[in-house]
Amino acid sequence: MPPLFRRLLLLLHALRYGARLLWLAAPSEHKLHWLIQLIVRMQASGRRVERLHDVLPALGPLASRFARTLAERPELATSTLHDAIDAIDHLEAPLPPPESEQALTRAFGRPLATLFSAVDLVPVRGGFAEQTHFARLLAPINGHREVAIKLVRADQLQQIVDELALLRWVARWLEKMSGSARRLQLRALAQTFTDDILRRFDLRAEAANLSQTGHHFDGDARIVVPSVIWDLCTSHTLTMQRISSLPASDLTALRAHHVKLAPLAAHIVEVVTEQAFEHGFFHATLDARRVRVSIEPDTLGRLVLAEFSIMSSLSTGEREFFVHGATALFDQDYGRLAELHRDAGHVPHDTRADLLEAELRTRAEAHFAAAPADRSAGSLFQHLLHVVQPFDGVVPTRLATAQRSFQQAETLARALHPGVDSWNIARGVLADIARRDVDHRGWIKRISRELPHLAHMLPRVPQLAVRYLQHEHDRARTPRQNAQLMADIGREYRRTRLLLWACVLCGAVLGAGTALLAWW
Repeated sequence: MPPLFRRLLLLLHALRYGARLLWLAAPSEHKLHWLIQLIVRMQASGRRVERLHDVLPALGPLASRFARTLAERPELATSTLHDAIDAIDHLEAPLPPPESEQALTRAFGRPLATLFSAVDLVPVRGGFAEQTHFARLLAPINGHREVAIKLVRADQLQQIVDELALLRWVARWLEKMSGSARRLQLRALAQTFTDDILRRFDLRAEAANLSQTGHHFDGDARIVVPSVIWDLCTSHTLTMQRISSLPASDLTALRAHHVKLAPLAAHIVEVVTEQAFEHGFFHATLDARRVRVSIEPDTLGRLVLAEFSIMSSLSTGEREFFVHGATALFDQDYGRLAELHRDAGHVPHDTRADLLEAELRTRAEAHFAAAPADRSAGSLFQHLLHVVQPFDGVVPTRLATAQRSFQQAETLARALHPGVDSWNIARGVLADIARRDVDHRGWIKRISRELPHLAHMLPRVPQLAVRYLQHEHDRARTPRQNAQLMADIGREYRRTRLLLWACVLCGAVLGAGTALLAWW
């Protein structure tokens, strides 16, 4: 079908069903009057964007609540989109076995019999335009024979791409015809929406996310990350090590396999905290569906994180702000946290620190007064970030996403074991990360980040020194000033030589001490 004709057809369907939705939403007694009033109110509003939530209540409480939530917490827009997609996963029928075999053959580019000794063509899991199959390799790869294959249904993905193209096409024409659309930057919004949707189906990126997470937790006894079989990864397939697991929410089955729920709940809080605030690379849409538990004998009871398509990352500055800010909040050091907000640029520079400190105290003290069993670290972290809103401040969206991911992990941990002390677990993990940031390991990390800059600067030091001496010589117009300059140079030379000898002696003493300790 020609692209233009398909776009027009999709647009016709969108207008048809959109009009039908409005007609069904209107009161049955006076539908036409309700629609006319809706149009008049939207047209009469001079600030359509700000007052849209005043019109939406006429569409019903659900639309009103959705708009109000996004207005208060805009960082939820992306997660809401993916939550909506997850909600209709079960409505998508997987491909029949013959079509699954054809799709897998096209994706790998060769017959399945040349790669696998057995393939289960009935998918074990299905999703929006994707499904997962189990298979057994003909020959082990990297020591793995049992694998799981995630397949993206190419035809359905193409339909999604076409519909997203229609969305961008409509946004482009609206910007040409409407000044309000240009002010809203509809094209940029449509492009962001498109990128976010397509990122969900980028299996090569998901394989890379899975591999990096495995590198971060390599050797960790609390979690097992499936290995990626890179030789069998294509644009439409992701092949990984198969790990027999159960959903973390299936408490009956976990108890039947003798999985201890209390340590498991603690591990969920620890791992998600470290994933976000130590490694700075975490699940942006973490929920119970994406956390599983291994039931294999060698890894029984370990966490198995799944669905690595929607990941997010924190910059070094964002990660350090959250770690040290949360530590200050747990210590009830509101003044230090207020300064961290000001230094990070989350509030205007003229914001009074004492007012921000008072707002923090007002919000947080109720959490410390609650009983230990009722304390929620996730709720406390929400105040850590959103305390800047009354001062016309804003925090990076990725920090809000990390806080939401932690809160979902905390909720899952309490569902597994209601007695888990997530407050003190999070406090201890963040305190350890903060301690590593300021001790010798933090110094080494910062020096390693500066080494590339020093490599460019050090060769220029002699040239800069010569220029400095020439400048000082030009300024020294009398013999007395020249003599003073030479005396200063000699003094600095002696100090430098003394410092070098001191470094040599200290190095020798430390080396000898280390050798003696090793010998004893």
